[in-house]
Amino acid sequence: MKSLSKVIKVGTVLIGGGNPIAVQSMTNTDTRDISATVRQIDALEKQGCQLVRVAIVDMEAAAAVKEIKKLINMPLIADIHFDHRLALASAKAGADGLRINPGNIGSAAKVREVVAVCRDCGIPIRIGVNAGSLDKELLRKYGKICSEAMVESALHNIRILEDMNFDQIKVSLKASSVLMTVEAYRLIAAKTCYPLHIGVTEAGTTERALIKSALGIGILLQEGIGDTIRVSLTSDPVEEIWAAYEILRNLGLSERGAELLSCPTCGRCQIPLLQIAEEVDSYLRPLAQPIKVAVMGCVVNGPGEAREADIGIAGGKGLGLLFKKGRVIKKVPERELVSALLEEINQMISSQGG
Repeated sequence: MKSLSKVIKVGTVLIGGGNPIAVQSMTNTDTRDISATVRQIDALEKQGCQLVRVAIVDMEAAAAVKEIKKLINMPLIADIHFDHRLALASAKAGADGLRINPGNIGSAAKVREVVAVCRDCGIPIRIGVNAGSLDKELLRKYGKICSEAMVESALHNIRILEDMNFDQIKVSLKASSVLMTVEAYRLIAAKTCYPLHIGVTEAGTTERALIKSALGIGILLQEGIGDTIRVSLTSDPVEEIWAAYEILRNLGLSERGAELLSCPTCGRCQIPLLQIAEEVDSYLRPLAQPIKVAVMGCVVNGPGEAREADIGIAGGKGLGLLFKKGRVIKKVPERELVSALLEEINQMISSQGG
């Protein structure tokens, strides 16, 4: 297990040092469109997002940070590339953190300006290394994109900030390759104590990206590596938050959210299980309450196989069973199975104060 990392503060959220893994995402709206950006941030917050990043493409976007900050509740991180003036403007506009690569925003004097304003504003810097944008010198040295080159890039940029007596640093090293990403984080975790933001980047459309992210993030978290996460999807960013909590909950690192158990079906199944399971799943996804629900296709084995579920249904021919903790509580006509289950879920949530 990795030793505890340094603690930094992003707005009201503590990152590192054994604090709970923070879940974050990035808006895909035009930051200059303040109302659209705020709407998306509100949707992310309702799903459980704790940190949000916005792209700062020009000075208008940097100026929008001030107005956006007035209308949201969670910490906001400004994502900067190449132009150090955008970093300065975003920090002064009230951003709670910056994501930059010190090596691509110009001279040491420009980096020093950014560090000075971050120090004055009391905000951290995330050094974001991406496998797809490594320095050409590193590519010549290693002959290819690799985890070692990514780590060398990160350490070089860390030294730039440390030489300016700045240590409010968070680090990320992302690639589209799961194996390269995992190895890069393993290497950097052994060389620095700064908190790590982990994820697999450019992971693809939803189904592919969920698999790659669950593998990469899951392996690292299980090894004690990682202080904040983003599941990167080519999709609605709200979906990233649900996926992040699924990963955390299945690793025992969060209790947020409902869990759905459903059987893989077999020849004994006599109900439209896929349709029923998808309907129940869509109902459960927005829930924050830690409830475990089962949708099983067989009245013979279903209740017993889903004994650990809080509530569930098991289908038979023309009817089904409603059960709690593996104990059958009543028989229900097939057409009423879903409504009976959802009614019971609502009662459970209400009894929990949800």
